[in-house]
Amino acid sequence: MFSASRACTAALLVALALDLPRAGAASGTSIDPQAEQAEIGEWRTRRVEALTSDGGWLTLAGLFWLQQGANSFGRDKGNALVLDSPSIAARCGTFTLEGRTVRFIAAEGSGVTYQGRPVSSLELSPDSAGNPTVLASGTLRFFVIERAGNLGVRVRDLNNPHRSAFRGLSYFPVSTDWVFEARFEPYQPARHIRIINILGMEQEYASPGAVVFQKDGREWRLDAVLEEPGDKELFIMFADGTSGHETYGGGRFLYVPLPSASRTRLDFNKAYNPPCALNDFATCPLPPQQNHLQLRVEAGEKTYAGAHATAPLTRATGTPRNSAEFRVDPATSRAGAATGPGGYAP
Repeated sequence: MFSASRACTAALLVALALDLPRAGAASGTSIDPQAEQAEIGEWRTRRVEALTSDGGWLTLAGLFWLQQGANSFGRDKGNALVLDSPSIAARCGTFTLEGRTVRFIAAEGSGVTYQGRPVSSLELSPDSAGNPTVLASGTLRFFVIERAGNLGVRVRDLNNPHRSAFRGLSYFPVSTDWVFEARFEPYQPARHIRIINILGMEQEYASPGAVVFQKDGREWRLDAVLEEPGDKELFIMFADGTSGHETYGGGRFLYVPLPSASRTRLDFNKAYNPPCALNDFATCPLPPQQNHLQLRVEAGEKTYAGAHATAPLTRATGTPRNSAEFRVDPATSRAGAATGPGGYAP
C-alpha cells in the first residue's frame, strides 16, 4: 500500500507530466548581468550563513552506523562507538537498535541532556521521520539518521575546527552565459533512478523528468529528482569536465524551480559543492551516470580550499580510512563508491 507521502509524490509527478506542451529549447530571453550579479551575491551570502550556522555542515564531527543490539558510545576506546572528544564522557551510554527502533540509555553521570533536561532512557526519532531527537553533551549534539535503510548516529560539535577555521568559498566568475531557460521533458510514467552515495549505499529517487538546455551548439540533458512531496524545486546532481580539477571530484548539486509551461530556469552560477567536499562525515549522493556532462561547466562553486581535519569513515564501523582513497573519479564514481556518506540528504 502506498503511504500518504508516496501518494503526494505521485500526484505531483503526474501534474508535472501533464504540464503545458513543450516549447522549443532556445528561449531568446535576455538576462540582465547586473541583476544576475546581485542575485548570485545574495545567494552566496545565504549559502555561507547556512554552512557556518550551528546546524551547518561544518559542525559535523562523527558518523557511526548502528548494529542490531547494544552499541556502547563514549570517549573510551573500549566502546563500540568511539568519539575522541573532551565534551563526552568516557562511558556516555548505549544506543540500542531493535528492528527499526533506536533507544539511548545514558550511563550514570554522563551529563547527556535532551531539551536541557538530563536523560536516563529515551527512544530516538530519526531524521527520516521529520525532526530528529537531538541529544546534547557539552558542545556536542547527536541524533539518529537514516540512509538507504541504514540507521546511524550523526554527531555535531559546535566548536568544530572545520567551523572555526572556515576559509570561505571560491567561485567561477558570475556569467549569464551559464543561465538557461531550459526545457523540461516529463517522463511518462515517472522514472525511479538508483542513486549511490559516497559510502556505496543505494537509494531510489523519483525522477519526474529531465531538464534540457543548449550549449556550444548542442543539447544537454540532466535527470532531475523530487526529494520530498511539496517541494518547490527539483534537485540535480551532476558532474562535468571540471570535476576533479577546478571543482570537487564527486560532482556538484543544483536546484531548479518546478517547471511552468514546460520551462524552468537553470542557473549554473548556483551550482555548489556537496557537504562531503567540506566535511568527512556526510553521506552525499553521487551523480548518476547519465548526469555526467562531457562539457566544462565553468560556473558556480569551485573546490573548497580548506583541508579536512579527519579521515572519511568506512561504511559499517565509523573507523577512519586512508584519506587518499576518498577522491572520487566522476567517470567511475559508481564503482569507486561501492568499495568505499545529503537534508536527500547528505
